[in-house]
Amino acid sequence: MSKPIILTGDRPTGPLHLGHYVGSLANRLRLQNDYHQFLIIADTQALTDNYDQPDRIRENILQVALDYLAVGLDPNQNTFFVQSLIPELYEMTVHFLNLVTVARLSRNPTVKEEIRQKNLEESLPAGFLIYPVSQAADILAFNADLVPVGEDQNPMIEQTNEIARAFNRIYKTPCLKEVKPLIGTVGRLVGIDGRSKMSKSAGNAILLGDSFADIKAKVQKMYTDPNHLKVSDPGTVEGHVVFSFLDVFDPNQLEVQELKDHYRRGGLGDGILKQRLTGLLEDFIAPIRQRRLEFEKDPGEVLNICRKGSEVARNRAQSTLQNIRKAMALITPS
Repeated sequence: MSKPIILTGDRPTGPLHLGHYVGSLANRLRLQNDYHQFLIIADTQALTDNYDQPDRIRENILQVALDYLAVGLDPNQNTFFVQSLIPELYEMTVHFLNLVTVARLSRNPTVKEEIRQKNLEESLPAGFLIYPVSQAADILAFNADLVPVGEDQNPMIEQTNEIARAFNRIYKTPCLKEVKPLIGTVGRLVGIDGRSKMSKSAGNAILLGDSFADIKAKVQKMYTDPNHLKVSDPGTVEGHVVFSFLDVFDPNQLEVQELKDHYRRGGLGDGILKQRLTGLLEDFIAPIRQRRLEFEKDPGEVLNICRKGSEVARNRAQSTLQNIRKAMALITPS
């Protein structure tokens, strides 16, 4: 392909939210004219901890694709594809597993944190432990130059490059190319509870398709300064979720700084801040929500976009796998 390549994507465990937007989607939109982007809907990876809910994962393939289209990702400039439709990725994963120790996988900070969040310490599926290797196969199969990620996913890129280097060294070939991460302008967006990053599973997310009523209700629940009991009380800005969101979504940062100064002095209520943020988020989400409703009218066409893109992606992965098998001196199929 004439353009440099980006590989990125999402697990179809539910509709996407504002954390996805600031962490990755915004970069994808910015770069789609200058890069060819392979956008993976990683259903196989999603099944590693949702193996007993395959219907949910299948339904959410459509939901993620709808969000891609709604935010403005153009299927004529990007290749949307479904992970499970590319069996070559499974073979690459098996070969790459031989290049990684269990100890190294267990030390991956992203995996460790997700195991803790999902309470999998005593019932960890092997597929979940090895999903960084599967993710490496996804990236390396397309000879990607960049992977837009949130900062919490950077260890995955490090592990991908370790695998690429090990393969090239062991099999004495420059078959696999190392990739660079592209961190979003906001590494992670805190959830409305203020305790952790925004996450569907934590129930602290504002979805890209949320109604105005949903947005208003969720902003009202946002964590603020618990010691700011009266409007006249001086308040603490640090850890104040509404201010964290204003830092990201308010175009007038000079006014935001004035609001912070006022809040610290006292005399500014949380209700004023929440009203301002609700309006800003509605202005941001409303056009996305409207486009999503339009695309929802023809779900069959949305899935066809994914099927056609998967054919393109599979051809690319087949070419990479042929090079891998040749480097490993495997018998060529007749």
